[in-house]
Amino acid sequence: MQVAITCRHGEISGDFRDYMSRKSEKLLHYFERVQSAQVTLDFEGDRVRVEMLVDAEHKHDFVTHHEMSADDVGPCFDQVLAKMEQQIRKYKEKLTDHRRDKPLSKVIGDGLDSDVEESENPE
Repeated sequence: MQVAITCRHGEISGDFRDYMSRKSEKLLHYFERVQSAQVTLDFEGDRVRVEMLVDAEHKHDFVTHHEMSADDVGPCFDQVLAKMEQQIRKYKEKLTDHRRDKPLSKVIGDGLDSDVEESENPE
């Protein structure tokens, strides 16, 4: 999975970039069709805004953003990641078929059993 991290009007350490990259790659655990993630940190005065854009195949982009004070870049990123995980889980849940239909073998098997009983007991 490709992870692009962009900073506007400020810088972050290499360790924090690695941390964000590792955490973003864990989105594959929730949805295996995730292809890329783009994280943008925008430092504006005493505030930081973190935005995450995730691209999955056969789906439009997932977008999440959060804004906090500039001292709290780590927790801000963690909240954005939690929101993204929630969005992906919700989307994956919508894709899952939850109907509890009887399997075809069970339907055919029930029909065969009644035919056998009728032929054994001709009345």
